[in-house]
Amino acid sequence: MPAPTQNTVVVGLQWGDEGKGKAVDILAQRARWAVRYQGGNNAGHTLVVGGRKTVLHLIPSGALQPDVGCVIANGVVIDPEVLVRELDQLRAAGLDLEAGRLHLSDRAHVILPYHRALDACREAQLADARIGTTGKGIGPVYEDKIARRGVRMGELIDPERLRARLSDLLPEKNRALREWHGHPGFGLDELLGWAAPLAARLAPCVTDTVELLHAAVDAGEPILLEGAQGTLLDVDHGTYPYVTSSTTVAGGAAAGSGLGPCDLHVVVGIAKAYTTRVGSGPFPTELDEAASERLRALGGEFGATTGRPRRCGWFDAPAVRRACRLNGVTEVCLTKLDVLDSFETLKVAVAHRSGPGGEISEYEELPGWQRETRGLTRWEELPEACQRYVLRLEALIGRPITWIGTGPGREETIRRTGAA
Repeated sequence: MPAPTQNTVVVGLQWGDEGKGKAVDILAQRARWAVRYQGGNNAGHTLVVGGRKTVLHLIPSGALQPDVGCVIANGVVIDPEVLVRELDQLRAAGLDLEAGRLHLSDRAHVILPYHRALDACREAQLADARIGTTGKGIGPVYEDKIARRGVRMGELIDPERLRARLSDLLPEKNRALREWHGHPGFGLDELLGWAAPLAARLAPCVTDTVELLHAAVDAGEPILLEGAQGTLLDVDHGTYPYVTSSTTVAGGAAAGSGLGPCDLHVVVGIAKAYTTRVGSGPFPTELDEAASERLRALGGEFGATTGRPRRCGWFDAPAVRRACRLNGVTEVCLTKLDVLDSFETLKVAVAHRSGPGGEISEYEELPGWQRETRGLTRWEELPEACQRYVLRLEALIGRPITWIGTGPGREETIRRTGAA
């Protein structure tokens, strides 16, 4: 694990769903601040602590550590309705973040009801050519951000500014919804009425988070920066156009939080011991449906946000190796190793080549261990074949695998002190 004085970025090395939530929860034990720096509520991070399952969509996973301040930074797009609902769920579970622990950037863009409507209408219109978005409005709000027609949190909590901004924006949105998609559109008073109670609830949390984080740097307080989705969904470096709408690689942590690049010291990459993907797009190591269903059932591979079944495949070493390079990864956390316990043999993609139907994977086959590893906490306890599997992945991706998840719980973790 990184030294407590260092600032750490946590990134996914595959198509998301790698187990970043658990990793962030563990790393947050040594942090003073946990920062979410991109994406929106199209991602869900699942944490299991003391047998209790918590799914977070916007709030940083570090929130479950009681002494950690939580920041939703400028690079995130916030659906205020979803955020308030999440705060209510945490409060019901005995965790009140509104008592000075949660800080929302005044520059974070807001997902409005028309963003969600546009997202859903577009996907429905694409039919079989759909991208596979979550329908949460993420793409449309990032479009507005880049086109300089977005609404930010600082405007949401100022009624007069919000009215003026929506008066300018709404005619164009309603025209697109009505003429292109047959949607009735939204009234100005309707949107203002939707926004008012949400803005009143969130206003005490809205602040200049850039100044807050730089004050933390000046004070030597360790910061943990948490990304959403995974590298292969990055808008520049992912499997375009089947990607998300933000920069998911570690370089985005600086722009998305307002910290300088030199303030980021360690990059921890999270990779599942196999591969999954939600939605459409290329997937070179994807298994046939019967084998995929077996892995899906063993790993509980259903989207934390949408509930959609994840497509499943073998570990893709070339993809993870490239992701490590793109992110400047310093160490890797391998999750869900125990899901592979019952397999007689395992395959690992070691290369890809072009074929008539697209990219074809070339595999190495490794023996399985067929022994239960769930809950093991020491490297020496792993079966020899399991150790060989981890070591082979480490050699193929070119980065040290410093800890291993052997179950969803915080304590079900192996720390490799002698990692290469």
